[in-house]
Amino acid sequence: MKTVIHRASTRGFADHGWLKANHTFSFANYRNPERMHFGVLRVLNDDYIEGGGGFGTHPHDNMEIITIPLSGTLEHKDSMGNTGIIKKNEIQVMSAGTGIFHSEYNATRDKALQLLQIWLFPNKRQVTPRYDQLQLNPADRKNTFQQVLSPSSEDEGVWIYQNAWFHLIDLDSGKEGKYTLKDNENGVYVFVISGEIEVNGEKLSTRDGMGVWETDELIVQANKNAEVLLMEVPMQLN
Repeated sequence: MKTVIHRASTRGFADHGWLKANHTFSFANYRNPERMHFGVLRVLNDDYIEGGGGFGTHPHDNMEIITIPLSGTLEHKDSMGNTGIIKKNEIQVMSAGTGIFHSEYNATRDKALQLLQIWLFPNKRQVTPRYDQLQLNPADRKNTFQQVLSPSSEDEGVWIYQNAWFHLIDLDSGKEGKYTLKDNENGVYVFVISGEIEVNGEKLSTRDGMGVWETDELIVQANKNAEVLLMEVPMQLN
């Protein structure tokens, strides 16, 4: 088993006033040659957006883009004609493919929006762009792994063009979950949304991240009540 740990305090940080962004991997003005990606996981941004703030219309291509709101309300518009409101306990995905334009705004003026935006390199390029969002039942992740993303439209959660699976889990203090990889050539990036956990004996706190690979399973144990996102991804770029 191999591991890498990214403490919350070591992430890149940008304060744009309306936006406070933490970057686990190199992004925008944050450049760290040791933090370029974890396998096909290219971006893990932890964004805090003030009321009324947001990203104006901008382009993407050939990237799988996943957004998970943690609090507040996100307003989305794109060049495919999609408009939507995304909130906590929902997940949004876009396959940018041949190219899209979209905007993202905090839909409220008086409350902050917090979200995770995650980019994965796709296993198919130049696909027709697509969009999807899904409401999640938080009860389905109470002390168990809730699958929220997969490579197949026939499986649970949203799907993307990549051999990847995402799971959320809300663990009570003292509880643990065993995660078995879907593909033992993949790795898993564990991100602590809140609380304190141990992964195979390594202690992690809120917003810490840990990559694990060359293993077929891992144990996540909560030292305090914890919300955790597990991202299983291929370790080799296509």
